[in-house]
Amino acid sequence: MKTIVTDSTEEAARFIREGGTVAFPTETVYGLGADVFNEFAISKIFSAKQRPADNPLIAHVGDVSQIELLARDVPDPARAFIERFFPGPLTLVVPKADKVPSIATAGLDTIGVRMPSGKVTHEFLKACGTPVVAPSANVSGRPSPTDWESVLEDLEGKIDCILKGEPSRVGLESTVVDCTEDVPVVLRPGAVSIEQLRKVVPETVAITETDGAAMRSPGMRHKHYSPKAKVILVDPTDVRRASACRGSCAFIGLSAPPDNSSLTMIVDSTEEYARELFGFFRLCDRKGIGTILCETVPEEGIGTALMDRLRRAADSMLGP
Repeated sequence: MKTIVTDSTEEAARFIREGGTVAFPTETVYGLGADVFNEFAISKIFSAKQRPADNPLIAHVGDVSQIELLARDVPDPARAFIERFFPGPLTLVVPKADKVPSIATAGLDTIGVRMPSGKVTHEFLKACGTPVVAPSANVSGRPSPTDWESVLEDLEGKIDCILKGEPSRVGLESTVVDCTEDVPVVLRPGAVSIEQLRKVVPETVAITETDGAAMRSPGMRHKHYSPKAKVILVDPTDVRRASACRGSCAFIGLSAPPDNSSLTMIVDSTEEYARELFGFFRLCDRKGIGTILCETVPEEGIGTALMDRLRRAADSMLGP
């Protein structure tokens, strides 16, 4: 298979309409999309990504009206979140409409729905004429792609098309909120924080890792976001004296790096850290780095999501 790389939203959308697979930009990470109602096209996503079949996908809509095609019901909390946060980096889990194939939801009776922001993304989804189901456009378990070049690196020859766009401005996958019960539950943290959600629906709570409801969200069952290098988390008080590296070592964080790091990225904010993390992981892999030290951050705002991704990628932790 030859993978077409294009900056034409119409050309990319034609592949979706014809039952193909297309990687496309969003504000969170690049997604790998197919027509949500085409089971064969969806199966090609799982094959290209080597994705476990028990990992549900998220449906992306170009217009709020398309949610009615996907959901059997849209509970009041979900409607409130839609009004406040769509388009944006938020996914809402709602009861699935019967015509949505079970392959898209890992056999669950619920479906995650979101409306991403961005001009190119919006034009592409509108041109598709159907909701597009899409996980991140990478080989499963690898760092999610935040630019089209990273998609090509993982999936060239395995998918039909890549729609070129700007690098993702958030850099972490969307917040996922389960709206199927009386109280909304955050299944996966992201750029829309629980503090922001509670300003809309004060009863919103966060999930625990042991709660079975977490399986309704992608990214909660399997190891994710991992580079080839060993990832070690470092408390800010221990960064300068960190001596975990043997051989090639890299560092990313807000503090001055350890003396033995050969590749360093100092960020100015937690938001920049989140935006650059997966790209830095991939850069380290390209350079053959053996160990990556990642400074921890306070778990507030997007820092909660950043620490979630770091823990899922990490092999160990230094410091308190």
